[in-house]
Amino acid sequence: MVNQKKLELAFKKYKKGHNFEGIKQDYEERTVDVQNIVDSNLIEKDHILLLSLEEIFRYYMSLWKRDVLVKGGHTIEPLKVMQMTAFYQCMGHDLYKVKYPKMRLEYSFGDVVRSLIHCSMFGWEKEESLLFDFIVHHLGDNLMPAKEWETHIWFLLELYLQYREKTILATNRQVHLAVIDKFREEGIPYGNIPEDLHLYAKVLEQWKDANDDEMQQFIVEMSEFHTGLVSEIDKMGEFGDYRYGFYPYEIIYLMHVRQKIGKPITNSLTDFLMDTPEAKLEFNNPEPYPEWDPVMRRIDDFYRRHYPEYLPNTYGSLFQ
Repeated sequence: MVNQKKLELAFKKYKKGHNFEGIKQDYEERTVDVQNIVDSNLIEKDHILLLSLEEIFRYYMSLWKRDVLVKGGHTIEPLKVMQMTAFYQCMGHDLYKVKYPKMRLEYSFGDVVRSLIHCSMFGWEKEESLLFDFIVHHLGDNLMPAKEWETHIWFLLELYLQYREKTILATNRQVHLAVIDKFREEGIPYGNIPEDLHLYAKVLEQWKDANDDEMQQFIVEMSEFHTGLVSEIDKMGEFGDYRYGFYPYEIIYLMHVRQKIGKPITNSLTDFLMDTPEAKLEFNNPEPYPEWDPVMRRIDDFYRRHYPEYLPNTYGSLFQ
């Protein structure tokens, strides 16, 4: 049983966990850096453009938190820009995989999976396809280490594969174990990858065929699991972060894919987690693309001009 006072205290910390003015200042300083590099065609310093995407992500995350958590709004536009930013972090790092093979990644495997499932929920099929291909192509290399220890990330990836009828390593069942086997065979460290998804394994077995009552019970159990972990937010365990901690996107995506296969879940759960402002956000399908961040636009334009091998060049216009 979760301590209610402890949970409420964790949520208060979560709401206050973003220094908007400080993040805005960092973003504005990066804007100047990007402008100088782009205007002067400083190709020898253009890796700084890639590093600047993290400031863009943090800025739009703070806008999202401020509107939804502090002001009680319902906008998802900053959330959409956040997913775009994660996408372009992958595209940018692909340019430097040879030049700077040891360059610290600005994203995690979990970040990429989160962006993938949001593209899926938003109906952004072209971008979703490109991001999925990126995951498959780079799985296990320096751009996609996939040492993810959080069980819900592996759940989301496998749920996505089953929903889209796609595979990774020739399977969409127990994908985490297939990745462990691949890494073991190739001498790639895999110790952080969980061998058991516990509750999520049960959901993955039954999400297509379970009736409404059974699915509602799964939602209850998933919410309890998430709530218990996020109440320990300062310990930085699973769901213990200030980006998405109280945003139950794994439950929202499960409800989304059930609806897409014609078996919607009657969501009658009103516990603390599912009653948070982020849990109540509504998505259209498809969602209109957000207005481009001007800094990210300049970065994308620069890479398109100077690097023919830049992956977005292969796919033409994106996010519009």
